[in-house]
Amino acid sequence: MTDTASLLVEDRASVRVLTMNRPDKRNALDNALTQALLGALQAADRDPAVKAIVLAGAGKAFCAGADVKEFGGFVHAGGADDASRAAQAALDRAHLTTNLHRVFSQIAKPVIGAAHGYAMGGGAGLALACDMLVAGESLKLGYPELKHGIVAAIVMANLVRQVGRKTAFELVSLGETVDAARALALGLANRVVPDEALLETAVAFAERLATFDGPAMNATKRLFHRVADLPLQQALDASLDTNLMMRSFRKEGGKAQ
Repeated sequence: MTDTASLLVEDRASVRVLTMNRPDKRNALDNALTQALLGALQAADRDPAVKAIVLAGAGKAFCAGADVKEFGGFVHAGGADDASRAAQAALDRAHLTTNLHRVFSQIAKPVIGAAHGYAMGGGAGLALACDMLVAGESLKLGYPELKHGIVAAIVMANLVRQVGRKTAFELVSLGETVDAARALALGLANRVVPDEALLETAVAFAERLATFDGPAMNATKRLFHRVADLPLQQALDASLDTNLMMRSFRKEGGKAQ
C-alpha cells in the first residue's frame, strides 16, 4: 500500500483500491485530494497490471463533498489583487473538479464505488461517476447545495443522465437525503450490503470484471459511454464500429489480442 496522505493506494492482485483518506473531514475534497484522486485514476488506467479499480472512503463516510473551509479565502478576499487571485483559484478548482468527474468515463478500466455514510454534493457525484456502486447500509446520499445558496453544478450532468429529469430535479432542488434502499430503487446503486462487507463486496465485483478479456472489457466501457446519449441509429452505428473493431483483434478461433 502507498500513502499520499489524503489518498491510500493498495493493489489486490489486478484490482487497485483507492481510498480517500481524510476521515476527520469525512473525506471532504480539497485541492490535494482532488488532484491525488485524478492522478491515481489516470495512473491506474495506464498500468497494465491493473484491470479494475475500487473507490472507497476511510472512516465513517465516503465523501462529504467539497471542503468548504478551503473556499474561505475565495469569499473573504481583501483588495483587488486578492480578489483576482481568489477568482483565479476558484476557476482553477472548478476545472480540476470537472476533470475529476470527467475522468471516470474517459478511462478504459471499470471503477466500482464502495460508498457508506455520507456521500453528499461532490461526494454523491463521485459515487454516481463510478461504473457500478456498492452501497453500505449506512449510506446517506444527497445534493444539499441549494440549501446553502449554491448550485449542484458540476455533478448535475451525470445525475440527470442516471435518474432522469424529474427525479434529478427533486434531488437537487429539495436537497433531501437518499438512504441506501432508495438509492438502490432509483438505480443509483447496484447492491446494498452491511457496512462491514462493503469493501470486500466491491473488490469481489472488481475481481470478476478483472477476469474478463482486457480489450473486450475496455471496449465495452468505451461503447457504453459512447452510446448512452446518442440517438438510436447513431448508437447502432457506433455499436457496429465496435463489433468490427473487436473482430479485427481476434485470431481465427482465438481470443482478442
